[in-house]
Amino acid sequence: MYVPTGGFIGHTETKQGRLSLTTPLRPCRSGREEPSFMTHVDPPPVAWPGSWEPLGVTADDGGVNVAIWAEGADRVEFCLIADDGIENRVELAESTFHVFHGYIPGVKVGARYGFRVHGPWDPANGRRFNPDKLLLDPYARAIDGAIELGPAIYGHVGLDDLERSDIDSAGFVPLSVVVRDDFDWEGDHPLRTRWTDTVIYEMHVKGFTKLHPDIPGELRGTYAGLAQPAAIEHLHRLGVSAVELLPVHHFIDEAFLLERG
Repeated sequence: MYVPTGGFIGHTETKQGRLSLTTPLRPCRSGREEPSFMTHVDPPPVAWPGSWEPLGVTADDGGVNVAIWAEGADRVEFCLIADDGIENRVELAESTFHVFHGYIPGVKVGARYGFRVHGPWDPANGRRFNPDKLLLDPYARAIDGAIELGPAIYGHVGLDDLERSDIDSAGFVPLSVVVRDDFDWEGDHPLRTRWTDTVIYEMHVKGFTKLHPDIPGELRGTYAGLAQPAAIEHLHRLGVSAVELLPVHHFIDEAFLLERG
């Protein structure tokens, strides 16, 4: 897959739609080469007003409602990223209580996206808006890809955090993924154990089953391993009624720790 290193340049309107111009592409690790400049025609993006709540991206059968809190921003763009790295931007023109929002029809479950937020660069007053950085959705339910440590991921230049970086971070940062919240629990429901009978076991998912001899090797240290009968039976023997998992959120490796091996 090829992704833009410098990102979006601008739009030109054509009879077929909007012509998006992107900067040169960088090859994937396979080493294949690709033309250094790419254009593509996409349909004119449309955003209905939508709703300012709930926050995040909420999918239904017709599309997605997008709502992101960005106090102090001038404008916010919802950026859809195709499998080939091409980016299609839709401006969220509506703003309610500092929440930029819109409903974008046609966006389906599995679509990858990010945000570009425009506004003042004024570090002295805590304002560091930088539309050259493709941002994750803080309310995303799924994330695709990994972060590639380097200058592109930072909003500032080098060690001087007062100068804004104009390097496009697309292709160097993970993307949010559209998912559906509805789930068929097949009649299952919370146990509603009384507090007086509750015993909570706080655990790290990886460590709890990493060395368990009765759990298949490929499942040790995973969520699936925790759901194995051997793990559940062990918790029952301890009298545990609920588990608290750490961590369950997305996280990245710390650069300092990576350098130390």
